[in-house]
Amino acid sequence: MAVRFLFDGPEQARRTVLLAHGAGGPMDSPSLTATAKALAGSGFRVARFEFNYMAGRRMASGRKPPPRAEKLNPEYIAAIEALDAKGPLIIGGKSMGGRVASMVADDLFASGRVHGLLCLGYPFHPPAKPEQLRTAHLVDLNIPTLIVQGTRDQFGMREEVSAYTLSPAIEILWLDDGDHDLKPRKSVSGFSAADHLKTMAEAASAWAERTTS
Repeated sequence: MAVRFLFDGPEQARRTVLLAHGAGGPMDSPSLTATAKALAGSGFRVARFEFNYMAGRRMASGRKPPPRAEKLNPEYIAAIEALDAKGPLIIGGKSMGGRVASMVADDLFASGRVHGLLCLGYPFHPPAKPEQLRTAHLVDLNIPTLIVQGTRDQFGMREEVSAYTLSPAIEILWLDDGDHDLKPRKSVSGFSAADHLKTMAEAASAWAERTTS
C-alpha cells in the first residue's frame, strides 16, 4: 500500500516532523490534527501518515486490530523513504506511533537520515499494568529525544516515570494534569488543551533548535 501523507506548515520550513498515529486513532483524528497544526504554527513542516492496518480500515468494514508495535518498524522506515524530506528530519508520533519511531530511530540517527525523536504521550506501559514496561530500548538511546507527557497519563504518570532509568539523550516535558492526549481539566489545572498544545509546540521548536542545528 502506497504511503499517503497529510501536510501542515510551510513547505520551505528548515525542519520536518514525521508523525505516526496511535493504536486506535487515524492520522486525521482530532487530537493528531490539532497537534500537527500546533507544530506547524511553530515553524515545522509536519507530515502525518498511517500504518497499513489503519489505512485498511478506510476501505473495509470492521476494525482490524494493530499488529505488535515492532512489526510496524519496516512501515515506519518506508514512510521515511517515501517522504524524502529535505533538511533535518524529526520522527515520532502519538503513543504507539512514537514508540515505533523510537525503535527505529537510533540506526537512522547513526546513518544521518534522522536528527531527532519526538514522542507525544509515550506508552511507557499499558494502562493499569505498570509492570509491563516498554522502556528497555530507551536506556541506551543516542538520538536527541523529546517526550511530551501529561502528568496524569495512564500510560506513564510522572511519579512512575521519574523512577525509570532512561538515556540522558531523553528530555521530558511534563504538562500539568494532561491525559494521554495531553488534554488537561481546565477546572483543575487552569490550562486548556490549546494552552498545552502551544506549550508543546514552543518547547519542541526550542528543543529542535538546540539539538538539530
